[in-house]
Amino acid sequence: MKKYLPFLIVLAVGLLTLGGGTLLYRAKLRATAAAAKNSKAAEADKAKALHVRGEAKAPVTLEEFGDFQCPPCGTLAGALKQLEKDYGDRLRVIFYEFPLRVHEHAREAAFAAEAAGLQNHFWEMHDLLYQEQANWSKGTDVRGMFKAYAGTLGLEVDRFLRDMESAEVKARVASEQKLGTSRGVESTPTVFINSERVPVPSLNPAGLRAMIDKALQEKPAP
Repeated sequence: MKKYLPFLIVLAVGLLTLGGGTLLYRAKLRATAAAAKNSKAAEADKAKALHVRGEAKAPVTLEEFGDFQCPPCGTLAGALKQLEKDYGDRLRVIFYEFPLRVHEHAREAAFAAEAAGLQNHFWEMHDLLYQEQANWSKGTDVRGMFKAYAGTLGLEVDRFLRDMESAEVKARVASEQKLGTSRGVESTPTVFINSERVPVPSLNPAGLRAMIDKALQEKPAP
């Protein structure tokens, strides 16, 4: 027995090392899987936080910094919806709040859109505010009109009114405006296509279509 004892010791050490290595490998696999899951969750939360229409993997991303009381933004809104239909899953659109001081009711309209967003109806309110821009922008009781719009969209109206005044909504509008300023935004609408700023003369259906087509050629769908 003594003769084989050294071999038995070596064998035992080897088995222990192998077992430990296997456990370590499995632990690393679990850690990697957990990190990947957390990363995906973080990306999902980030995407959810943005006001986005379109596929996440779309090859072209159009970002707009807009003001709901801005007439050119209202005109652009209709053109963008048509582009979304025409390009389908090749285009996604992101909207950021950028209410201008020169527009009396723009900030309150932004609060209305964000309050609707807390009930998962941002885009419905976005579209309605632009569709009704000529009415509420000249009104004296815009809060009452926004309340009526919330009811039309089936929102919980009392919550909507509270959310319009909430710190969360006001902070979001301020944050998006700060982001726009950091990217050189001074007026609305300001549009970026795949991070390239669209020049003002191209802020029309034909100009935007040309830039989207160019972006598709530079970055074709996978």
